[in-house]
Parts: sequence; C-alpha cells; structure tokens
Amino acid sequence: MIFVQALLAGVFQVVQMLLVLALAPGLTGLVRVVKARLLGRRGPPLVQPYRDLFRLLRKDVVLADNASWLFRVTPYLVFTAIWLAAALVPTFTTALALTATADLIALVALLASARFFLALAGMDVGTSFGGLGSSREMMIAALAEPAMLMVIFSIAILVRTTSLSLIVDFMLAGGVGLRISLGLALISLLMVAIAENARIPVDNPATHLELTMVHEAMVLEYSGRHLALIEAASMLKLVLYMALIACIFLPWGISEPGEGPLAILIGLVTFVLKLASGAVLLALFETSVAKMRVFRYGEFLGGALLLSLLGAIFLYVSTGL
Repeated sequence: MIFVQALLAGVFQVVQMLLVLALAPGLTGLVRVVKARLLGRRGPPLVQPYRDLFRLLRKDVVLADNASWLFRVTPYLVFTAIWLAAALVPTFTTALALTATADLIALVALLASARFFLALAGMDVGTSFGGLGSSREMMIAALAEPAMLMVIFSIAILVRTTSLSLIVDFMLAGGVGLRISLGLALISLLMVAIAENARIPVDNPATHLELTMVHEAMVLEYSGRHLALIEAASMLKLVLYMALIACIFLPWGISEPGEGPLAILIGLVTFVLKLASGAVLLALFETSVAKMRVFRYGEFLGGALLLSLLGAIFLYVSTGL
C-alpha cells in the first residue's frame, strides 16, 4: 500500500511539472488576448507565446565576446529553479512526491536564487541596459522579499507551519473564517506577485522603453534558446504565483491524499479555471491602471510590506501568542 501511494505521488508530481510547463505560455497568451479585447483590439492568438518559444528555440545563440560562463549557464539555472519552485506548489492535489520539501521558505529561496543569477548575468557583459535592469531588479527585491516573508510569517502564526500541503489541509478543514489579517496578507501577496512578475503598474513587459524597463533590460543581450528559457521561466513564475495564491487562499477543489480519481479530475479542472480567472482579473487590473514611475516603486512595495506587517501583528495579537 505504501509503495502504491509513493508511486502515485511520483506520477502526480510528474503530471504537475508537465501541467505547469504546458499551461504557462497559454496563461500569458490568455492575459494578452483579454487585454487586447478590453482595449478594442483583435490582439495576438492564444497560442502566440507557444509559437514564440518554439521560434526562439530554433534560432542560434548570439553571445557577446566578453560573455563569461555565468552568462551562458544562467538561463538554465533560472529555468530550473523556477520550474522546481512551481513543482512545489500544490495545484490539483497535495499527494505529491515533493510534499515533504514543499515549504514556503524553500520557495522564496529558489525564487531569490533565480533572481540573483539573472541580475549577475545582466551585469556580466557590461552593457548599460543590463546594469540598469539589474539595479532596478535588486531594488524591487529588497522590498518585495521582506513583504513576502511577512506574509509567510502571518500564515505560519495561524497554521503553525510553512509546509504548503499542511496549509492547504488546514484551509480545507474550515474553521478559519473571515480574518482581517488574512485579507491584508492576500492583498500584500497580490502586490508582491505583480512586482515579481514585472506586471503593470510596476513594469510593462510589452514595452522596451529605457526609462521604464526593469526585467526586460536584464535580458536584452540574450537570444535563441537562452532567451526562450528565460521567457519560459517568466511565464512559469506567473503560473507559480497564481497557483500559490490559489492554494493558500482559495484551496477549494484540491484533492487530498487517499481521494479517488474523481477528486483528482475535479482538482485539475478547478486549477485550470482558477488560472483562467486569474488571467482575466490580471488583464482587467492592467487595463485599469497606468504604469507608475520608477521612483514610486518604493511606495507601492512599501505599502505591501506595511500590509503584511499589520496582518502579522493582528494574527499575533488575536492568537494570543
């Protein structure tokens, strides 16, 4: 029996890794389609991100003469770290082979490692755009990561663990109720997700303007399969954050260990619906706000940090620790 459960957990883990990889370009494409419709344009087809990735994979890599080994290996490191982080987040079931390592702290560490190597690679060839993008990315990270950690501490105070599968089980068990602290943590995590995924109003992935670029400035020197890996990692990160928000605050539909095939199927369907809903809401939000100026990033992410801190304080006081 234990062997069968371990085998199923391994199968579900492989399915999850392939699922997030397959859905990531589609999610980005859906956001673009909805935004185009809201702006009265026809827009690109839903499958355009898949076409772009395959086109880049077929192209040769062009490297600067002074590019070091770090510049070459960074796309593989970034893609692997973010794909592994996405594999840790329960999407349709918590019966995964990596459940024991599916910890929020490990998740933050993997994302921080990917950002660290990408920022180093941005400065590696010595271009002004790379340095500009890396410095701005680190400025955002200095504010976003503390806010993310405070959200984790808030949840850890309530659930007494940072294990994602146990958090899902706790939320599914009910009894949490409506809490102001969780609402503040959710808003803070949404703001962090917007900043980390280079979305409007912090960044605009559809433009290459010198004054506003952040993430795009760091990857301007990449081409071919290297750029395909970085673009795929960026799409995976968007899926990761949507799945993370869904599994913590909207875990309904996720199957638990021991449940049958019907629960797994419901989990798969609800996960896809959650992603689609998230894409529509993100497109609505991005079409209703304007890109903010660079010097206001601190105000935006400072607000996220303040909300997460207030959420942690409310939980600390209400739980009587």
